[in-house]
Amino acid sequence: MKTVIFWFRNDLRLVDNPALLRAVREADEVVPVYIFDDRTWSEERASTRRRKFQAESLADLRSELERRGGALLIQSGAPREVLSALAEEHGAEAVFATKEHTTEEVEREEEVASDLVLHLEEALTLLHPDDLPFALEQLPDVFTRFRNKVEKDWVICETVGAPEAVVVPQGMTSTVWSVSDVPEDPRGVLPFKGGAAAAHARLQHYFWEKRRLAVYKKTRNGMLGPDYSSKFSPWLANGCISPREIYDEVMRFEVEVERNESTYWLVFELLWRDYFRFVAMRHGSRLFWKSGIKPRSQWKGDVGPGASDSRAKRALEAWQSGCTKDAFVNANMRELEATGFMSNRGRQNVASYLVHDLGVDWRWGAAHFEQHLLDYDPASNWGNWAYIAGVGNDPRPNRKFNTVSQAERYDPEGKYVAVWSQPTLLSS
Repeated sequence: MKTVIFWFRNDLRLVDNPALLRAVREADEVVPVYIFDDRTWSEERASTRRRKFQAESLADLRSELERRGGALLIQSGAPREVLSALAEEHGAEAVFATKEHTTEEVEREEEVASDLVLHLEEALTLLHPDDLPFALEQLPDVFTRFRNKVEKDWVICETVGAPEAVVVPQGMTSTVWSVSDVPEDPRGVLPFKGGAAAAHARLQHYFWEKRRLAVYKKTRNGMLGPDYSSKFSPWLANGCISPREIYDEVMRFEVEVERNESTYWLVFELLWRDYFRFVAMRHGSRLFWKSGIKPRSQWKGDVGPGASDSRAKRALEAWQSGCTKDAFVNANMRELEATGFMSNRGRQNVASYLVHDLGVDWRWGAAHFEQHLLDYDPASNWGNWAYIAGVGNDPRPNRKFNTVSQAERYDPEGKYVAVWSQPTLLSS
């Protein structure tokens, strides 16, 4: 009897999970496991709110596996050690997993592959890397050129269904992982809940109940309320829903409701997400360097890891707590602290303010976002921060936002700032 392990990471779903489907088809028994690696899930790198969203996502995944006769093991430790122990316990011949693209995640894959047979499948991007119309080494340095190239004749792989049954070793039962509850701040745009069921409920609401996709481009720069944007990003980040599932629904919406600039724009945003993944694949660890990925770029911020500049450190702390001299920046940072979410418009402004107004090393801002954002995705997060800092894929040398004029444009009546005028009383 052939037994294999399936290693869940940022693919917490059964639908459109090619690696899982392959594991089920090629083996008699599958051991599904999720591993909390303390190197990436410590409190310093992931807030309680992020961990709660992950716990909810895993609970939903566990339920779906159990409905198909399966189970989900949740363990803590280094993946290499955990998977090796599981392979020995169950006599597993191989490990199956979805391919990751950023430095730490790839290093974990290499560690596992040094001890075990590891099969990896691509499923985290809309476009399969093998279907790009150029070699990865020729990835355009500017998004617009990338988009123009791939849109000419792109191929979108079909989504694959969930396995009908998942057979696990006899006697294997699920384990449960939970974290301290975090109350929801009533000012938040949504009461985000992890899991594929919640992801699809959000898609159903936004596309089909409210039909907000039809006006997405016009409203996407909003800052208050649940429906100014799709807000799929938290579920995309940990893989509760795939970009191909969303794309399929966009195509259906275009047929059944309407096709317009807004329907295209949501796909446009999925392409941006892809682009940062491909940037991470091409540049590897350079994405996380102070100097970024641009040749001859040089970041001149005052403070970074290990620095002793007390002035700059105080500036960083003021920014983190929403206590700067800029009310618009403060409101956005308080929203992040209280809810784990911030609008795209807000993210650009607070990043620019930290980097260009306060002169703080952009990597500290990226690390703070990593800790707090429910939709933290290493490629998108660090790619966007490098972009704002001028050491990433921005064709302009200095993308500095005027936060005063931005507030006047996107919060003309000051409603957003008023909502978040007080620091949160909730702990994250």
